[in-house]
Amino acid sequence: MKFRRLNTEELQDLEQEFIQFLVANTVTGEDWVKLKEEEPEKAEGLIEVFSDIVFERVVKNIQFLEFRTPEDIKTFQCLEEKIVMNGLRMEGEAEIDLTTDLPPAEMFQKLQQADVKLQIYTAEKGYVPDRGAELFRMLEGGAKISREGQLFQAIEAFKAG
Repeated sequence: MKFRRLNTEELQDLEQEFIQFLVANTVTGEDWVKLKEEEPEKAEGLIEVFSDIVFERVVKNIQFLEFRTPEDIKTFQCLEEKIVMNGLRMEGEAEIDLTTDLPPAEMFQKLQQADVKLQIYTAEKGYVPDRGAELFRMLEGGAKISREGQLFQAIEAFKAG
């Protein structure tokens, strides 16, 4: 397996897609029941193949990721050949929790009103061992997919001006 096996809850959420996968592999509902009972290792193998297909599709479409703690935000732009990080760290006591899901403009307004020092940092690197594996590792480590990358772009604009 390239990624990991989908858990029971994830498989249930993707039930229709899994049925389509089985049909595409000429496995009927009756065949599936029989396979699970008589050849569980083959059934498990089909689940593993399906899991890899699902995760491959997910990581292929990722453009931005975010990882937040109460004092720190790391945002990532996931390009084809490299990943670019923009980060923001609060230093000092503040009543602001960066894990809250405020719109970027409102968050920056609150940060500027608070008595905190902001540290903006950036970095970039190539993927190790490859894009899919690296992004999957980040997701498993707690990163969240950001569809529009608004926070990444807001930090980019904030550091520029």
